[in-house]
Amino acid sequence: MNAGSIVKPGRFTEGSTLRHVLVMTATGSIGLMAIFVVDFLSLFYVARLKDPALTAAVGYATQILFFFISINIGLTIAIGALVSRALGAGMRPAARRLAASGLVQVFVVTVAVTVAVMPFRGDALYLIGARDEALAVGTLYLAWTIPATLFLAFGMAFAGMLRAVGDARRAMYVTLFGGIATAILDPIFIFGLGLGVQGAAIVTVISRLVIAGVGLYGTVVIHDLVARPRLRDAISDLKPMMGIAVPAILTNLAAPVANAYAMRIFSQFGEETVAAFAIIDRITPVAFGVVFALSSVVGPIMGQNLGARLFERVTRVLTDSFAVSLVYVAFVWLLLWLSAPAIVSIFHAVGDTQRIVTFFCTYGGVLWLFLGAIFVSNAAFNNLGFPVLSTGFNWGRATLGTMPFVTLGALHNGPEGGFVGLIVGASLFGVAAVVTAYFVTARLAKSVINA
Repeated sequence: MNAGSIVKPGRFTEGSTLRHVLVMTATGSIGLMAIFVVDFLSLFYVARLKDPALTAAVGYATQILFFFISINIGLTIAIGALVSRALGAGMRPAARRLAASGLVQVFVVTVAVTVAVMPFRGDALYLIGARDEALAVGTLYLAWTIPATLFLAFGMAFAGMLRAVGDARRAMYVTLFGGIATAILDPIFIFGLGLGVQGAAIVTVISRLVIAGVGLYGTVVIHDLVARPRLRDAISDLKPMMGIAVPAILTNLAAPVANAYAMRIFSQFGEETVAAFAIIDRITPVAFGVVFALSSVVGPIMGQNLGARLFERVTRVLTDSFAVSLVYVAFVWLLLWLSAPAIVSIFHAVGDTQRIVTFFCTYGGVLWLFLGAIFVSNAAFNNLGFPVLSTGFNWGRATLGTMPFVTLGALHNGPEGGFVGLIVGASLFGVAAVVTAYFVTARLAKSVINA
């Protein structure tokens, strides 16, 4: 390695770890929540058409799109982890090469999955319970939105690179501008042009184009963080990238599998129940977006300190992240409980839909206390070189921690019982994940010291 390839170590290797966590989480939350606001606004306007079947259609389609987003998140985690480690070790040329290779791999994987899934989108919706009008409308919605996942994948990858280099503000802009585009265009396309659900889908496509464009500008024009893509480099970097990406993708696929199973169970109670969970699926990421963001931004912070071999700071980042998650979830839980009547009114929820949404606002925070712990632990596993643990905990919760508890809960106490089953399963795996995260961190530091 020549001297010209060494530059100043990453910014996260100095200063208060709590401050880094808070600043990156705050800016990351705004950016990440903009993605969720896109979906939230779309469902908000669709709900104002006052047809539960249309609301249910978007809810079913969202479960399918979760699979694509989960793959995108896994690829973003890999790119962010490798680029942040290279930057933390002072190797900027290597970071630029890895960024370029990562984009090539994002393109290949996303296009392959899109081509494989598009012909079977209706079958997938039917499998999770969509029928009649909800099935027809959901299939049309996916015909527009599935191909656009490529642009979202690029945008998320660019945002991951910007977080890796420490530019939290521009990482926030990537998805924030997409959310702004949706807020402006949704009412125009859905009501002004009279396109309904199809209008919401078209706006989603436009939003994802904006996300990709803003991310490209920040990483390439502002930071010059992406080298010229080379097939030879993409192939040589495939092993380290996929070594993180594959377990991360498998990890993130667990959540949509669990959600799809739960939706199938809940669909037995009728369209009003499905509409309720469609609303919950939109409220959840907006309300708890900070937890999602925290699990995303903590990776680059850990990665830089791992690259600089500052293991005490790595442990401190882990503790700070758990604390931030706990305090935030408790605060939002209180807000949801107080806001339940307003939320029901906004979405025109009546009957079973109103009852289930109110139940979620009252007790949903308990679930997220444990999910937050799992998310932070998974970020530690992925960025410290133990992605298989992340995969194990997520799939454990998605199967053993979800399926039997939701099935039995719904059987004895309806949709509310099924939701309580989600809480019970998450609590078991959440506590185990926290204990394991600290054990892994301590073991890693000890092995390096003794080496």
